[in-house]
Amino acid sequence: MFLAVAAFGAQGPNEHILKEVERRYNRAETLQVGFTETYSAPNRAARTESGTLYLRKPGRMRWDYASPAGKLFGSDGKKVYLYVPSSNRFETMKLKETEDMRAPMAFLLGKLNFEKEFQNVQARPQGDDTVITAEPKTGNLPYSKVEFVVSPTFEIRKLRIHNLDQSVLDFVFEAEKVNPPLENGLFRFRPPAGAEVVEGG
Repeated sequence: MFLAVAAFGAQGPNEHILKEVERRYNRAETLQVGFTETYSAPNRAARTESGTLYLRKPGRMRWDYASPAGKLFGSDGKKVYLYVPSSNRFETMKLKETEDMRAPMAFLLGKLNFEKEFQNVQARPQGDDTVITAEPKTGNLPYSKVEFVVSPTFEIRKLRIHNLDQSVLDFVFEAEKVNPPLENGLFRFRPPAGAEVVEGG
């Protein structure tokens, strides 16, 4: 979602919509939203997973997967953590070193200079919603374009990330809650008993 929100510095006829969405998320301290995530790549079957995403300032997040059950991806603001129950493997990596497309979304709940992040920002209506597309200004990122759908109440409903390797990551968000009470323990990550621990993987 950060990738999408970063386009909101754009000027033009949809500036009001962009600023309102920016204001909605930058004012939030916590966020809870259901997600469905679909990864597609050339010559590979699409993979769809789902669960609940929790965000908390500054830079903390937790992706709790219901499908596949037990999978977990999160950040405490310094490191990212991934647990895959099928392999019983618990991986950790410094946040600044990961290229995982979920990691930047932790910064949705932060103050950013969005105008510096993207170029070629375009907006068009789609029914009652607004579709925004944008390209990153810097070339050292693993994605080439983002598209997102914003509701009339300024919620981000969908996000599509086009990666440089021709893969596409789609998110659908629902049942968003702004500023729900979230315990600190949600953002502490420890390997389950017996899991293989891999650092800097």
